[in-house]
Amino acid sequence: MKARQAISGAPFGPDALKVVGQAFDEAWAQIATFFGTDPVMIEGARLTLASAILSVASDESRDVGVLKRAGIQVMAKQYKLRPAYAPKNSDSPGKSSARFKE
Repeated sequence: MKARQAISGAPFGPDALKVVGQAFDEAWAQIATFFGTDPVMIEGARLTLASAILSVASDESRDVGVLKRAGIQVMAKQYKLRPAYAPKNSDSPGKSSARFKE
């Protein structure tokens, strides 16, 4: 998969790559259901998530939770996802009602 290739090809040491990979896996597990079964949609979303996590990662990255949250925040903005705990009256016309859990 292209997202995994992007992560494994990042210019970080092995410890940072392990943390980035774990953050990606955990974030994807949390939001994957919002992207259905279309392989093109899934691959695009996975690449977006990988890019988001890599954009905040560094060779000193050791906090999976920080990277995971950053990736999910980008995905929430990009794909109009919102937390499961958001009030129902915050639904706006024309916006997706997809929800994610943190």
